[in-house]
Amino acid sequence: MFVDPATVLRDSGLRVTKQRVAVMRALAEAPHSGADAVLERVRTDVGQVSTQAVYDVLNILTDRGLVRRIQPAGSTARYELRVGDNHHHVVCRRCGAVSDVDCATGSAPCLEPQDLPGTAPGFVVDEAEVTYWGVCATCASQPATETRTS
Repeated sequence: MFVDPATVLRDSGLRVTKQRVAVMRALAEAPHSGADAVLERVRTDVGQVSTQAVYDVLNILTDRGLVRRIQPAGSTARYELRVGDNHHHVVCRRCGAVSDVDCATGSAPCLEPQDLPGTAPGFVVDEAEVTYWGVCATCASQPATETRTS
């Protein structure tokens, strides 16, 4: 389902700029992209733009809840437009590919620490972040060479 970035920005009280629209388009085309990949797509879309401008846009969109920032262990931060549904991710140990997985059980937060030692009394969980690690189908079909660690 395509949602017009300009409409989303306006509805969130943000000014519509070509950089913000381009960042949202980049993430729509390539979810789970790092800032460098977003920068490359934005430059292809709008021409010259500073690295700092793209980081600033990613930060404001994340702060406003329009973009979700994830950072699998050993990886750079990645960004996606799928927000608000508390979904999880699978990460390939070889190539670093990331894919979405729907919430493990029920609705958000979908996992709760039931009487775990060390859990502060009254602590209210509103989100659970789960990362499944393994090998994607593409990598599994190729001979193992080296496991990705970063």
